[in-house]
Amino acid sequence: MLLRKGQLFLIFISCGGLFLFTACEEEAYVPKPKGYNRIDLPKPAYIPLQEKHPYFFEYSAHAKILKDTFALSEPHWIYVYYPQLKANVQITYKSINQDPKKFQEYINDSYKLTSKHQIKAASIEETVVKTPTGKTANIFELEGEVPSQFQFYVSDSTTHFFRGALYFRTATKNDSLAPVIEYVKSDVLHMLNTLEWRE
Repeated sequence: MLLRKGQLFLIFISCGGLFLFTACEEEAYVPKPKGYNRIDLPKPAYIPLQEKHPYFFEYSAHAKILKDTFALSEPHWIYVYYPQLKANVQITYKSINQDPKKFQEYINDSYKLTSKHQIKAASIEETVVKTPTGKTANIFELEGEVPSQFQFYVSDSTTHFFRGALYFRTATKNDSLAPVIEYVKSDVLHMLNTLEWRE
């Protein structure tokens, strides 16, 4: 079947229009998924706490021990600060002095401080673990856009009450901080596993 020049022209125009229409569709803007900065985590290494406190532990060689300068802070309150990760593990310490009421008060305070995050927390999971030195540690892991993702306390119930909480000095969302959170949590577990009381 022979096609006339006019018919060929119409087929050419139709195909060209279809090509242009398809090409235009392919160039449509498609938003890219949000990316996160790469975070290089240092190889874990630990050093002994040198400062004189009623407690001792090993902490990350990539962190610094800073005095807690908060107005209400007490003498043995410190920060284990990670400059590279912009992370802080705030350590507070209370003496129980053989007072069961004080001991219960400090436990209640620990639960209150953790529960303050319930508004933003997707979940709060509590785990009780025994350390190699025979101490019992209560650990709280918080999920969601919370300012503190990991908290804990350890006590001998008569003399020492040791509490800690992980915070970040950054507005970065917690899902992008997940590798850093896991990294610091591992360091905190090492801290708890090496925790000893000093008289």
